[in-house]
Amino acid sequence: MLFTVRDAIDILIVAYVVYRVIYSIQGTRATTLVKGLAIVFASSVVARALSLRTVSWLLEQAVTLFLVALPVVFYPELRRGLEQLGRGQLFGWPSSRGSGQDTLNLDAVVKACGELSAKKTGALIVFQRQTGLHEFIETGVRLDALISTELLMNVFEPNSPLHDGAVIISHGRIVSAGCVLPLTDSQLRGGLGTRHRAAVGMSEQTDAVIVVVSEETGTISLAVGGHLRRYLTEARLREQLQFYWRGGETT
Repeated sequence: MLFTVRDAIDILIVAYVVYRVIYSIQGTRATTLVKGLAIVFASSVVARALSLRTVSWLLEQAVTLFLVALPVVFYPELRRGLEQLGRGQLFGWPSSRGSGQDTLNLDAVVKACGELSAKKTGALIVFQRQTGLHEFIETGVRLDALISTELLMNVFEPNSPLHDGAVIISHGRIVSAGCVLPLTDSQLRGGLGTRHRAAVGMSEQTDAVIVVVSEETGTISLAVGGHLRRYLTEARLREQLQFYWRGGETT
């Protein structure tokens, strides 16, 4: 069977489409889901090779379930992909992205939280870790700014346009403000409001670390892995943020 130029073009097109799809889901929660799906597929292949009939059957059912659930699970990514396709951006050349963990100005964040707490000004600050937060970043206003106490104070100034949303910090920079976060369905004790529900909800769906300052009491809290740690001092907040920034587990 001869390998023709048409075959080469066919392979290159498919390879490029696959590359663009993988690139488009980078920085989102879909990346982790794709890894899990790949593990299931690989396990299915191994089970067939070893003639493990029961395991093979179970994995085949799991694969079928995943395929049915994909449109629901990947709804945000599919919608964004279709929007990019309509704008002619899906197959454009990707822009460069920063890599690695950049220096994080924790002192500026902690100082801002302390001052906001003293003034009883509500705040919601999200620190991205391994799980991409692109779909949440897109709900806010892009800033891509250096972290500073003054900027955070201005963002959360009462009656400002971005006051009610969340600030998302990624790679040592404030990438977006005024972001909308998912709310938890869990019942929170103490009559906690929307900010705390958003902080816990975000920590349930991602591995992000979220700082929330109460507008009513000025209490500083930290949401991690679906749990809310309240009544933090500035010193304790700094310790916690340093721990998670260095790779500490969220559970």
